Amino acid sequence: MRMYLLFMTLFFCGISFAQNTISGSVTDRNNQPVPGANIKIVGESSGTTTDFDGSFTLQSSRKPPYVIEVTSVGFESQKVSVSSSTQKVLVQLEGEETKLNEIVVSASRTPERVLESPVTIERMGIVEIKKTASPSFYDGLENMKEVQMNTSSMSFKSINTRGFATVANTRFMQLVDGMDNSSPLLNFVLGNLIGVSEIDVQSVELLPGASSALYGANAFNGILFMTSKSPFTSQGIRAYAKFGQTTQKAAGTNDYLDYGVRMAKAFNKYIAGKANFAYMRGTEWHAVNYDDKTVAGRDRTHYGYDGINVYGDEVSTVIPAPTLPSDKVSRTGYNEVDLTDNKVSNTKIDLSLHVRPFGDERLEVIWQSKFGYGNTVYQGANRYYLNNFFMQQHKIEFKGKNFFLRGYTTTEDGGQSYDMLFTGININRKWKSDQQWFTEYGTTFAQSTLGGMLPADAHRAARARADQGRFLPGTPEFRNAFNQVTNEASVLTGSKLVDNSRIYHSDVNYNFKDLIKFAEIQVGGSYRQYELNSFGRIYTDANGPIKYDEYGAYTQVMKKMIDDRLKFTGSIRYDKAQNFDGNISPRVSLVYSGGQNKNHNFRGSFQTGFRNPTTQDQYIGFNVGSAILLGSAPDNLTRFVETLPINGAVGQAFAGGSTVTINGLNAYDNSYTASSVASFAAAANPALLRKTNAGLVKPEEVKAIELGYRSFINRTSIDINGYYNIYNNFIGNLNVVAPLYGTATDEGGLATAGGQQSVHALQNGNTRVFQLYTNTPLEIESIGFGIGLSRKVYKEFEIGANYNYAEFKFDQSKDPSFEAGFNTPKHRIKASFGNEKLFPNFGFNVSGRWNSEYLWQSSFADGTIEAATVIDAQLNYNFPSLKSTLKIGASNIGGKEYGQVLGAGLIGQQYFASWTINP
Repeated sequence: MRMYLLFMTLFFCGISFAQNTISGSVTDRNNQPVPGANIKIVGESSGTTTDFDGSFTLQSSRKPPYVIEVTSVGFESQKVSVSSSTQKVLVQLEGEETKLNEIVVSASRTPERVLESPVTIERMGIVEIKKTASPSFYDGLENMKEVQMNTSSMSFKSINTRGFATVANTRFMQLVDGMDNSSPLLNFVLGNLIGVSEIDVQSVELLPGASSALYGANAFNGILFMTSKSPFTSQGIRAYAKFGQTTQKAAGTNDYLDYGVRMAKAFNKYIAGKANFAYMRGTEWHAVNYDDKTVAGRDRTHYGYDGINVYGDEVSTVIPAPTLPSDKVSRTGYNEVDLTDNKVSNTKIDLSLHVRPFGDERLEVIWQSKFGYGNTVYQGANRYYLNNFFMQQHKIEFKGKNFFLRGYTTTEDGGQSYDMLFTGININRKWKSDQQWFTEYGTTFAQSTLGGMLPADAHRAARARADQGRFLPGTPEFRNAFNQVTNEASVLTGSKLVDNSRIYHSDVNYNFKDLIKFAEIQVGGSYRQYELNSFGRIYTDANGPIKYDEYGAYTQVMKKMIDDRLKFTGSIRYDKAQNFDGNISPRVSLVYSGGQNKNHNFRGSFQTGFRNPTTQDQYIGFNVGSAILLGSAPDNLTRFVETLPINGAVGQAFAGGSTVTINGLNAYDNSYTASSVASFAAAANPALLRKTNAGLVKPEEVKAIELGYRSFINRTSIDINGYYNIYNNFIGNLNVVAPLYGTATDEGGLATAGGQQSVHALQNGNTRVFQLYTNTPLEIESIGFGIGLSRKVYKEFEIGANYNYAEFKFDQSKDPSFEAGFNTPKHRIKASFGNEKLFPNFGFNVSGRWNSEYLWQSSFADGTIEAATVIDAQLNYNFPSLKSTLKIGASNIGGKEYGQVLGAGLIGQQYFASWTINP
């Protein structure tokens, strides 16, 4: 609170500093406004940017005369003399021959032309944000080349590149103003839940593929950089409001609202500050996939039904009666739409204070605090409703022309979040115990069969009898049970997710380019500490938080040769995590710029990358009903302990009592692979059993080769790239079945007493199923290529198109229990057509994308994602006199509802109108 009051005092009282103000506008040769142009006093740090109508206001402590420089992507820079503060500055920019001179930073941690980037890079700036036909700029990232979006919820979308995509995408990193906005608890990016408001976005840069050499472990499949506007160069109060509707067959038509405000002020050349607020709410895409998870074609009338978006029916058993089938009977579950209020909301607050002690960019000190709050749905091993989820980040950063030093902390609070699977299971148990329900089912089925009923009719009668008095959605009894379950953390009786985990992180980088002239040399490093605190709900941290750390250091050398046509870049990084050996990640790249204007650029790179096992891979100890998710850190295996009942007198004799206590060592050292247990059950042949031979999880490794070409030919921008990746020690899940007594053994040991006892345990249900995190010993290869084209075809009409191909190779027959989870379409095509200057102040844009069908594999469900065609469109009109822009848009116009994640709701249509004020 004290910091907040200090900020507001500085913000509103800073007018006491003397200021000189000039204003003006920037247009192109057709007298159309140029938004996002940079205006800076030559020789000074003072600067600003133009609004969407091309207008700007520049404040400085310096009095005229002076010279300002105006720059914008796609235009030649221009210098203008300012003689007095009353002068109205009118600037007309001339278009450059190529847009490819725009500057990017992320590829090499230093400013360079996008043409000279040693690896593939994509960029979205202020102009592209205005053009996007998607409901938000973050949604619009899906139209970029290489991007695959995985939508778990309307407000929870994860980005992936180059395959192996999941909702919890721990192979992809996202930085917002230098801060990793991954969840401390689960390590995956939270979309834009705590990101940046679209009126505060300065630029977005995307690096597809491995980037470990500069950015460390999690930049394994790609990295996204979102940079916000500086209050020194972008001042004033800006606001936007969107209102629209979403339409989906399952959810109907519902209102959608999104609005935000940005306030920024440079009080003088020493102090500036800004505050952002954004709020969105709507109705969730309803998840109504009622296909059976395990048996294709099985419908809800089957006695063993286990629906994808139905929870509680995971509880099943083989009822011991000779007249019943040998297949399992499941309890009646609850639909997902009955276990949430199906509302989605997101509130983002961003406060920052910027201080330049010397009045220029030699040193800037930034304090920044970000807060994200809301409701959404996340899909991991189960489906989770993140209810009043809260996450915050606080950063202090010192940066100058050639260096930065930053430290930040990320904290999250699960609020009233809950696991839908256990909500369904435990509401059922609040009403009737599993034992009573199955007893009533079995008795009724036996009586009905003996009375002459056909099996199908007997099953219906048995379920109807067992379900008598069941709590029905909407009734007071159901609501009372729901409230009790979702407020209890123990999975034995409740479903609440408890979380108060943290990350502490620091980064440093120094560029010696002003001290060393023969080459540009950088050095840097990072340190991170995790503090896991789920209070025993997800991790084995019931007795206190689990802490572990990791650190890394890197250096890079960049050298231009042969008249600056050949650029060599070499990087190497060393990383060490607490539970693993150190990793070395090198990268070598060459870029050759051919042609008279150096606009034919050929690039090639080789690099290795790695990914440390996540906190889940190491420390999870989570009962998801059908299995225990168990991390493989050595101390985690002994910390996980569970006592289970033993069925049957013979089993109790083998186990030495009516209960047995096991720990995580049983999962790795005394278990069978789940696939072999399934084969054994089907054929009743113990010789088919295979002992688990899984090692403790270790870091993934990738060797990546990439070639590319980027140029501008006859007004056409061209970008072509291809890559080949070789993965070793790929991390995945392995399901195993641990007998509660006896010795798991391969065929040769089944004749022993211990082997026979383990078979008896399997036959009588005296087992515990584990999902382990381990590495496949097999090599995985992936290959892909892409091409992107854009061109102004007539006047200001612009057309763009890109295509991506992705494929992987993995011999499933050599490791049948391992799921690679490539989860990526082989073919993707995206295109856009628009004109932002069709008439004075009027523009439009249409974008479309298509993907082929593909296999989705995850710990939640496996299946096919169908091919989809999606078309978005928008119209926009500037009102110069009102300093405002009206945009009307629609996504998935008239299209078929489509899915991106098996188990998530199908995505329908979304229509909106937005009003943006840029004074």
